[in-house]
Amino acid sequence: MSRIGKQQINIPTGTTVSLTDGVFSVKGPKGALTKKFNDTITITIDGPLVTLLPKKENPETRALWGTYASHIKNMIAGVNTPYAKKLVLEGVGFKSEVKGKNLELALGFSHPVIVPITEGLTVTAEKNNITVSGIVKVLVGHWTAAVRAMKKPEPYKGKGFHYDGEVVRRKQGKKTA
Repeated sequence: MSRIGKQQINIPTGTTVSLTDGVFSVKGPKGALTKKFNDTITITIDGPLVTLLPKKENPETRALWGTYASHIKNMIAGVNTPYAKKLVLEGVGFKSEVKGKNLELALGFSHPVIVPITEGLTVTAEKNNITVSGIVKVLVGHWTAAVRAMKKPEPYKGKGFHYDGEVVRRKQGKKTA
């Protein structure tokens, strides 16, 4: 039994939810999202609550039950308050700036690194703090992780990208005799 799937999902006021032919739609003050779900899980909308129940009891439907509940919960939360992640770029000579629909980075390479900003995301860069926000949680996390992977924080001086609030484990340098 899925603990997440058993819980009922509340629909806040100002948000409309509909299900037609396996396509789940959510509209809120910040935008609209749609996602197609498999018919192995029954999704019912009664007033301000969404409930999910598996049609059969097998390992595949048990796995999808909690996953679908999390997707629906994230969709409802995203159209009300956008998801945001912050990256901090540390290092001498490292710079970041948004130009049009691209993020330009100077990461110590011989050339600037240009990252296209995915549709549906809002990216701002002030000094060396990059803020990524959007209504799709998966999209925000995936894009932020891809940018962070370009220059992960190194353990000696901590140069590179790290999430705001992330603790980078530091190593002690060489000892002199």
